[in-house]
Amino acid sequence: MITTSDSNQLDQMTDYLESVPYDVTRQALYSAEELYAGFSPADASSFQRCYDTQTYDHYIQTGKHGSRALESLARALHDYGIHVALDAFFNTHDKTHCVGIMGGHALLRTDPMFRRVVLLCKRLTEAGFIMLSGGGPGAMEATHLGAWMAGRTADEVEDALTMLLSAPSFRDEGWLASAFAVREKYPQQKYVSLGIPTWLYGHEPSTPFATHIAKFFENSIREDSILTLAFGGIVYTPGSAGTLQEIFQDAVQNHYLSFGFASPMIFMGRHFWTEEMPIYPLMQQLMATGKYKNLLLTITDDQEEIVDCLSAFNPDQTLV
Repeated sequence: MITTSDSNQLDQMTDYLESVPYDVTRQALYSAEELYAGFSPADASSFQRCYDTQTYDHYIQTGKHGSRALESLARALHDYGIHVALDAFFNTHDKTHCVGIMGGHALLRTDPMFRRVVLLCKRLTEAGFIMLSGGGPGAMEATHLGAWMAGRTADEVEDALTMLLSAPSFRDEGWLASAFAVREKYPQQKYVSLGIPTWLYGHEPSTPFATHIAKFFENSIREDSILTLAFGGIVYTPGSAGTLQEIFQDAVQNHYLSFGFASPMIFMGRHFWTEEMPIYPLMQQLMATGKYKNLLLTITDDQEEIVDCLSAFNPDQTLV
């Protein structure tokens, strides 16, 4: 039997869930148009009024860890809906061809590595892979720009890269506007890519080049989702603390064959991964001493070698 007190609590809960700036009943992935609804490239100040920013502002105001039970409930309902949407996405897309690109969020558009990631991801997308990243700036943006430009000519890719040079960093005014300008000049209707950003890092704008965006409040869920969904393997480009966390988290999943198989771990940037941040020799040593097992390690600077490695991978051959 529902008492008057229970009824009042239900009313308060309903009122709160309806008051938040995000839709707690949403069960669809975001598009860039939806996430940035209210933003106009011609008006930089409009970024502060768009859906994404309003949601982030509310997130900060109510506490990153949701100190109120009702806010925690609202975020959990939203994130549950995003999980439902991801399931629906992979009902129509082969997750064994989903390849993750990990790397630094601070990678500048002017950095040669940015261009290399773009070209790699364009090539992989054209080869039938679905590119996946954390959906933010830097190497993540390069991932989705490459997928967005799939099917385009080399000259068109160079033009798109040139258009982005006016705002090298996501901290620069015009970063988002220049991305939308590229989208407008070179629309994409054939190929898809999946970005999985989080409002925990909401100060880093989500890349509008991802055709499907699964934005979460809970970063731990988001991080696990990125590594879990990259069934086809992960390419690690130069990064720092976040990328290192992802390397070891992925290694654990592969070591234990958490999903029945181990997928490729490819390190792009031989000098970086052996000299500047010598993680690759460490991984080899851990494999040699038996501390880690089932790691399919590759290090290369060659785009075609990466494509061949990922193309040759067959998860059915490693199923337990």
